[in-house]
Amino acid sequence: MLPALGLYGAGMLLVRECTAEDVVALEQAMPTGVNDRYGKAFRRQQAGGSSYLVAVRDGVLAGFGEVLWDGCRMADVRSQYPNCPEFNGLSAFPAGQGIGTALIRAAEARAENQGFRMIGLGVAEDNPNAARLYLRLGYQARTRYVDSWSYVDDAGTKHDVDDPATFMVKDLTA
Repeated sequence: MLPALGLYGAGMLLVRECTAEDVVALEQAMPTGVNDRYGKAFRRQQAGGSSYLVAVRDGVLAGFGEVLWDGCRMADVRSQYPNCPEFNGLSAFPAGQGIGTALIRAAEARAENQGFRMIGLGVAEDNPNAARLYLRLGYQARTRYVDSWSYVDDAGTKHDVDDPATFMVKDLTA
C-alpha cells in the first residue's frame, strides 16, 4: 500500500492512492458494468498517467477522484493550460462532510509535490454546488467548454454526452 496523502477532519479521514482492493470494493458498492470506470482509472495510475485518490473514513471508502497529469481530456482546454494537471471525477459520499475538500487538497498537494504551479478542474454548468466549493477553495473560472464523453449502458448501447462546463484553475504558488 502507498503511504497516506493526508489525514483530514473528524472520523479519521484518510486520503491515499487507490489500490486494486479499492477497485473491487468500489465496483461492489457502485458497479460500473462494461464501462469499468474504476479499473480504467487504476490502470492509468499504474501506468503513471494519473494519481487515483480515494478517501477512507473509519475503514470505509468515502470518495474518490483522479489527478490526470497530462491535463484536461478536452484538447482545446489542455492547449490553453499546458502543464496544468486536472482533478477529475470527484465523488464524495455523503456530500457535505468535507470529503470532497480533503480529496481536492490532497490532489493539490500531489500536483505541487510533482512541481506543477497550477491545477485545474472542470465543473458542469448544472452543478452550482460544486462550483461554489471550488470557488471557496481558491479556484477561478477560466474557460467555458463542452465536456464530451460516452458510456455504454447495460443493454450495450453507446450514449454520447455533451456537458457544458467551465474549466477552473488554482495557482498553487499563491
